[in-house]
Amino acid sequence: MTVRERTEEQEYQILSPLAAKSREARRKQPIEECAFRTKFQRDRDRILHSKSFRRLKHKTQVYIVAGDHYRTRMTHSLEVSQISRTIARGLRLNEDLAEAISLGHDVGHTPFGHAGESVMDDLTGHFTHNEQSLRVVEFLELGGKGLNLTFEVKDGIVNHTGPTLPRTLEGRIVRVADRIAYLCHDYDDSLRAGLLTPGDLPAEIYKGLGESTSQMITTMVEDMIVSSEGQGDILQSARIKGLMDVFREFMFKNIYHSDMLSRERRQAAFVLRELYHYFMENFLELPPEYIGREECWGRQKVVTDYVAGLTDSYAVELFNDIFMPPVGHTASPAKNKKGY
Repeated sequence: MTVRERTEEQEYQILSPLAAKSREARRKQPIEECAFRTKFQRDRDRILHSKSFRRLKHKTQVYIVAGDHYRTRMTHSLEVSQISRTIARGLRLNEDLAEAISLGHDVGHTPFGHAGESVMDDLTGHFTHNEQSLRVVEFLELGGKGLNLTFEVKDGIVNHTGPTLPRTLEGRIVRVADRIAYLCHDYDDSLRAGLLTPGDLPAEIYKGLGESTSQMITTMVEDMIVSSEGQGDILQSARIKGLMDVFREFMFKNIYHSDMLSRERRQAAFVLRELYHYFMENFLELPPEYIGREECWGRQKVVTDYVAGLTDSYAVELFNDIFMPPVGHTASPAKNKKGY
């Protein structure tokens, strides 16, 4: 018996009958199994070692210009993973599946956070980061080969937001853990940025969830475990869910859509719009691997993939290279585009 087979056997002995079992997971393209890692563990590793995951360290969570202690898409994904694993363990569900979905759920996110997602939606007529995350892992990674993840992981990634619930309970955990993470940590970053001060949230939030972000997370995680135990679904109590809705409404009004961040949102939108239009008109200036995809996907889809995959820093660098005169710089041959 291999290490992997022993782990698979232990899942049936230890985990809940409702947990997803790695032995039963399937891929679009069957491959030889690893002697040590289960399918979900292998998916986690494939996501973690991917270029799209590495780029998340330079993609905005909320604050476009920020210091070392602000969240990025990468730290957000790691925090979602930690919260999801805690809940999964408490319910005897598959932690490896929850972790893989968490790490992959935002790999298709645009630069500049939801401001970037909004402008890509305006430009293309339809764009959502969850659908793009699925596209990244299924078609774009590894030079167009994709990561060949299991159906369970891909289902959790594409349905971590939107109208359709994931099929697995682990995917449903990530769906709520994502909200827990961004509410608490965006609030924490807003305190750090000076846009909020302690006590600014509605009093019912502090009373019902706790004073600190640590207390808030603990309260919401505990509620999910207690409410879901033995119920056959991932649930929250009506009280905690209501408080989360109040919390979310406050953050959207006072931070995400606030006038205080409107200048940065306009700047980000301008950069992405100009880059998108430029590459639609100058398609052959894209990296070669993208140019070769036009016949399969069409020009608009290829340009969308490229622009959506940029990091904040590289989008600005690319904008400057294309549109800004090289004042103060020594003239040099045109730079080769970096592959994304």
